[in-house]
Amino acid sequence: MTHIVLVTGVSRHIGARVASALADDPGIDRVIGVDTVPPPSLSGDGGVPLGRMEFVRVDLRGPDISRVIADADIDTVVHMSLVSAPPRSGGRMLMKEHNVIGTMQLLGACQRSATVRRVVVRSTTAVYGSSPRDPAVFTEDAEPGEPPGRGYAKDASEVEGYVRGFARRRGDVAVSTLRFANFMGPGVDSPLTRYFTQPLLPTVLGFDPRLQFVHEDDAVEVLRRTATNDHPGTFNVAGDGVLLLSQCAHRAGLLPLPVPSPLFRLVGEAARGARLVDFSPEQLRLMCHGRVVDTAPLAAALGWRPKFSTAAAFEDFLRARDLAGGLPAALLEVFSRAVKR
Repeated sequence: MTHIVLVTGVSRHIGARVASALADDPGIDRVIGVDTVPPPSLSGDGGVPLGRMEFVRVDLRGPDISRVIADADIDTVVHMSLVSAPPRSGGRMLMKEHNVIGTMQLLGACQRSATVRRVVVRSTTAVYGSSPRDPAVFTEDAEPGEPPGRGYAKDASEVEGYVRGFARRRGDVAVSTLRFANFMGPGVDSPLTRYFTQPLLPTVLGFDPRLQFVHEDDAVEVLRRTATNDHPGTFNVAGDGVLLLSQCAHRAGLLPLPVPSPLFRLVGEAARGARLVDFSPEQLRLMCHGRVVDTAPLAAALGWRPKFSTAAAFEDFLRARDLAGGLPAALLEVFSRAVKR
């Protein structure tokens, strides 16, 4: 039986790695990667070797994705295209259109397809939010203490709603929704990894949140397994164990700077405006209340556990980064202006 996989979001690191892993699988006949720009290794900028992957330039918000799925007789769709931070041009509105409208168009194309039999969607544990009323550990059916009201977390919640609707309408399709903790690893560039590359680490006075990470290698393996076998349902994905923010700072050799919550928000907004670190509102709440999820259902469904614990994932990230040096002058200026206000 011919096995043809479509992967969205291949211009970003994890999406490219997933496409590469699937292209290396001898049981898969074709891998088609789609995005609005080509992945780095296809644009001459190095990056992940993508092997047999075929790239097609597609904006998910338009109708072309339906033609790609129909013309190639796609049977498996791996949706990696959600973005966690607004682009430099277009801002929050473009981000929401890409995440929500793009997903709606993709699911509409899958619903009309006679060949699609498996859909895997990358989501995030940010859908649980972060609040003082949260449970100690989130299971997949737990309700957030305060549902996300903005940003990436709200987009992901809306996306999951459309995915559930698609699964009800197409009961013949195996639909997997994977809620990933924050990615961590040598190749990951995210708001959180950039936060941990600052020599001086702003923290919220009186809070020491519990954090979980998933190593990029484990994230790719989970996506590969769910793309090649039916594992319907919603699953949390994270490395075993937790780290306190203070432990992260200690292991990274960073100097914590505890500041009152209003000042932390002010610093975050200033740093975001200066494009130094993307302190989104959900990131600020995570730095107060943290978030921990249960991953037992994933282990039971896949018969597999992550190779990297949360601590090991963070250590691998640190080994790959040079955190030495003084505080960047631009960031120092941001802190000085914030303190003077």
